[in-house]
Amino acid sequence: MKHPEESHENITSSNNEISHEVTFVESDEIKAELSRGNYTAERNFSIKKTFTALKYPNYKLWFWGQMVSLFGTWMQITAQGFLIYDLAHSPAYLGYVGFASGIPTWIFMLYGGVIADRLPKRKILIYTQTTMMILAGIIAVLTFFHIVQPWHVIVLAFLTGTANAFDAPSRISLVNELVEKADLTNAIALNSTMFNTATAIGPAVAGLAYAFAGPAWCFTINAVSYIGVIIALNKMKMKDKIFHTSNRSAIDDIKEGLKYIAANSVIRTLILLVASISLFGLSFATLLPAWAVNILGGDSATNGFLQSARGAGALLSALFIASQGRFDYKGKILTIGSIGFPVLMFIFSFVHKIPLSLFNIFLLGIALILAMNIANALVQSLVPDKLRGRVMAVYTLTFFGFLPIGALVMGMLAEKFGEAEAILLCSLVTLSISLYIYFFIPTIKRLK
Repeated sequence: MKHPEESHENITSSNNEISHEVTFVESDEIKAELSRGNYTAERNFSIKKTFTALKYPNYKLWFWGQMVSLFGTWMQITAQGFLIYDLAHSPAYLGYVGFASGIPTWIFMLYGGVIADRLPKRKILIYTQTTMMILAGIIAVLTFFHIVQPWHVIVLAFLTGTANAFDAPSRISLVNELVEKADLTNAIALNSTMFNTATAIGPAVAGLAYAFAGPAWCFTINAVSYIGVIIALNKMKMKDKIFHTSNRSAIDDIKEGLKYIAANSVIRTLILLVASISLFGLSFATLLPAWAVNILGGDSATNGFLQSARGAGALLSALFIASQGRFDYKGKILTIGSIGFPVLMFIFSFVHKIPLSLFNIFLLGIALILAMNIANALVQSLVPDKLRGRVMAVYTLTFFGFLPIGALVMGMLAEKFGEAEAILLCSLVTLSISLYIYFFIPTIKRLK
């Protein structure tokens, strides 16, 4: 691996020459493909290339296990947001829940990255996923017995966020151990595909389930859905990986990761871009329950359809990225997404009709994934394996860590000025940062 102070062009050109530890079990088909040295960039659209990563047995288990779990997760997210709004009748509480679920990221995420570099990621995930299953069961019971209060929702959101702070670095960096580096971008795109398939279906089902059966069943389905990914993790046949013990403290390990990021201008800029989208852009989703009721005159089903429309756009975008195979124009796609997202968010603030809102948020989902998926793939392809957990912890920290702050800001702005005005202001800030990177850090749009 090139040192971080070297030019990005040198780093990019050497990506396919970098050796790294692989801890998956290869199928005969994969071995044959890799033996042919099929590492060149491919520019043509291909349905066959779209699902390349599913040829790896461990990744296939991961994909379907996560698909089941994420379906339940999105049902809970949708139901939780509408439940707290139903209980408190205030958009500010939507911000409080978002803040409570995300603040553990700031407290624990960097330590989660250290643990991901020191222990088997699969084992970490089994523990964290089991913890989140139990927490989902608790809120389901509270809701079934009609004793749930706003503070219950906020506290359980905080505890779930704590589990996620240790889960996310291992979950994100595990993909690198399930596929070859040449297929990493495809695997990340397929990860997004499963995530956004669940996003497209889960909220709509949750909205209808909430309206006809109540939120408790949404939480119950989520608790049961964790069983899928836990089974998948247990069935994976991973090779033993040697974890190098160190006498250094966790703080020293964290500092090493931070120094690497500080010295690498490309990774630093990509993380800045993700942070800006998370803080000022993606937080608009916090207001969707209030938007559905106050702006569109709808109900919980309307909220679910809005969430699903965003998920459907994101799913289409992820499939597009996956279909590109091994391509070398990632910077261009990243630029389109990072500028297109705030522009569409700006337009969304003026659209107050349900059909147009659904179409606009569908396009927002497309642009968001173009930016976030490519940023993720670029960071993972450039970071050395020994620092992967810690660097991805910082990357994840910027995403999940700024979400609660953005949610809090968005909720307070909506309370003071209105939902439309809050989204309008945040879209302008996001656009300004994206344009600054485009004009003053041109290396990013040339990334391969």
